[in-house]
Amino acid sequence: MDSNKVYIFDTTLRDGEQVPGCQLNLKEKLHIAHELESLGVDIIEAGFPISSPGDYQAVERISEEIKDATICALSRAVPKDIEVAGAAVARAARPRIHTGIGTSESHIKYKLKTTQEDILERAKMCVTKARNYTDDVEFYAEDAGRTDNAFLAKVIEVAIAAGATVVNIPDTTGYCLPSQYGEKIAYLKNNVSNIDQAIISTHCHNDLGLATANSIAGVMSGARQIECTINGIGERAGNTSLEEVVMIMRQHPDLSLNTRVNTPLLNRLSKVVSQTMRMPVQPNKAIVGGNAFAHSSGIHQDGVIKHRETYEIIDPVEVGAGGSQIVLTARSGRAALRYHAERLGFPLTESGELEEAYKNFLHLADAKRNITDEDLMTLLEAVSV
Repeated sequence: MDSNKVYIFDTTLRDGEQVPGCQLNLKEKLHIAHELESLGVDIIEAGFPISSPGDYQAVERISEEIKDATICALSRAVPKDIEVAGAAVARAARPRIHTGIGTSESHIKYKLKTTQEDILERAKMCVTKARNYTDDVEFYAEDAGRTDNAFLAKVIEVAIAAGATVVNIPDTTGYCLPSQYGEKIAYLKNNVSNIDQAIISTHCHNDLGLATANSIAGVMSGARQIECTINGIGERAGNTSLEEVVMIMRQHPDLSLNTRVNTPLLNRLSKVVSQTMRMPVQPNKAIVGGNAFAHSSGIHQDGVIKHRETYEIIDPVEVGAGGSQIVLTARSGRAALRYHAERLGFPLTESGELEEAYKNFLHLADAKRNITDEDLMTLLEAVSV
């Protein structure tokens, strides 16, 4: 196994679909699953089969149709859940069952109303049972972010001993700081005797806006799988954004971390997910937002026109965004006006043409929010007469 490879586990169809109003039908789920396969994700978490007949059918069909990615089904540490998950992924080329239980004091005391000893037994049980259906079993320690590290290490050791091939360390409530989450992963690397027999996975929520930072801190400390969603959609404030973590690792070769994601497809898939799940992408969203490569300030425009990398660390083509956008506003400078004039066939080479055009442009830009090519043509034709 490549020690520098980070496996991308996409949960758009499971955690992402839990967003109110984003429920998908079977046809939509299959379409997104095929797009994720083309993107190059390693694992697709296709759903929670016990939750409804529709979800079971979707996981089953995705398992039948997708061949180039592992298909994963979620379950609780409940025997019937695991049986149904096993049946749903039975026809997958590479099936995985994702099972587990809460491990934090809050979950044990208030949600599960049990003891740490019982949690250890149930962790062993769920992994052992899941191994009856597949050799690829992922164990999640829900609310690991708020779990005492010493107890968490015990749970993870038990899960691996029972046959878990991946151990998921979720920051379920988005509580951790990046330093805390990174230290938690490092603690497990150093204190779980059989940790070398499993891949550590991150699953971070964005309640404090730290999901991406925490996931990167996790892989820098030794995790080798990131659980994420397209556009960062998910419960409450969302999940780790797939496009963000992939491009962070790509832009920082010093991390020596790599994925097999085909990055020029990122923007297209972002649009597919946004439209299909009826979930708009905010314009200032990193990588895939409408303004991610747009420049309206005169200072920035001048720099980008002279040398793109002055203000862009990512080539837009690399993520399927087309190209840099020089947006004309009242904050734009002469360089931007000249750029668009040349694009439209008006080089503004005569003495005084640029100054006159820019003066007229500013009056127009103060009066009108969106400057169209038609507006510019009229303005430039008047100057060149």
